Amino acid sequence: MIDFFPGLEGVPAARSRISYIDGERGILEYRGIRIEELVERSSFIETAYLLIFGKLPTKEELERFDSDLRHHRRIKYRIIDLMKCLPEHGHPMDALQATVAALGMFYPAKDVTDEETNYWSVVRLVAKLPTIVAAFARMRHGDEAVKPRDDLDHSSNFLYMLTEREPDPYMARVLDISLILHAEHTMNASTFSGLVTASTLADPYTVVSSAIGTLTGPLHGGANERVVRMLKEIGTVERAKGYVEEKLRRKERIMGMGHRVYKTYDPRARILHSLAREMRERYGEMPLLDIAEEVDRVATDYLKEKRVYPNVDFYSGIVYEKMGIPEDLFTSIFAMARVVGWLAHWLEQLKDNRIFRPTEIYVGDHNLHYIPIEERS
Repeated sequence: MIDFFPGLEGVPAARSRISYIDGERGILEYRGIRIEELVERSSFIETAYLLIFGKLPTKEELERFDSDLRHHRRIKYRIIDLMKCLPEHGHPMDALQATVAALGMFYPAKDVTDEETNYWSVVRLVAKLPTIVAAFARMRHGDEAVKPRDDLDHSSNFLYMLTEREPDPYMARVLDISLILHAEHTMNASTFSGLVTASTLADPYTVVSSAIGTLTGPLHGGANERVVRMLKEIGTVERAKGYVEEKLRRKERIMGMGHRVYKTYDPRARILHSLAREMRERYGEMPLLDIAEEVDRVATDYLKEKRVYPNVDFYSGIVYEKMGIPEDLFTSIFAMARVVGWLAHWLEQLKDNRIFRPTEIYVGDHNLHYIPIEERS
């Protein structure tokens, strides 16, 4: 009898040097460096270089990479025209997937054995995803897309393109930290989807498009949107305890609680919670954070024996909401960050590629015969 593992749970699908999780102790490392140290000392672009190219860059390497990214943020007018044809009521993730797929036609990169082509594919995808997200966010409301500015760093430029105002430097730094936290997380569903596509030697735009498609699913991306909706539904701190107890009584999920890997507090959630508290001290009242902390306290008290704690999605939406970012953009921002992890795994896959070809266990019938249509009941 062949063993069957639904969803391939627990089945190693690759060897990787990119990131490491210790779910028992709540540890996340990128290329051996703890996430807490990267958040404190690095930037998203430097972390992207670390993940994609396997080492911390020299000063000259980082300056070149950053310069290349700044000069490839713009998107062609025909891409803009294509985006204008998308339904304004469509979800930003669908627009992002369609546009990234189209990018591959404008920047052909079919030969994935060519290192120079691969480098520029990495640059274009990391640089252009924020431009695409911000452009669609504005155009769906009838506003023109804001052109990127080369003088602004990655996170500041995104917030500028979204609002056409220079952002508060503190808010830009908070976004940069959020992007670091979301950049990579081992063999999750979207990374696996991208790897399956990559194993066929498809071009990187197709790889990233397939990963974005996987991230759109409600069991993967988008949980932070649902956390914010849940907190708004609860409405007040006083109602939080009753809400949690009723959910648990009905054996229903509490959004943002629990993780397939972490059996303790998600280290990313700890960092985001700390950032949210800083934002409250700096900018004043944050009612959603107050409610979230009470939900966290009550739910953790009930669920700690089951080792269920807040995950990265529990506090990230609250942070984005305070920035004034619309809820339906949260997952697109996740993709802006996670494209780095997808590309890192894509390049790693190419070094020792073998096409993914899992098997299946057939449980159907045998030895049946064709029945003419007039004899079928």
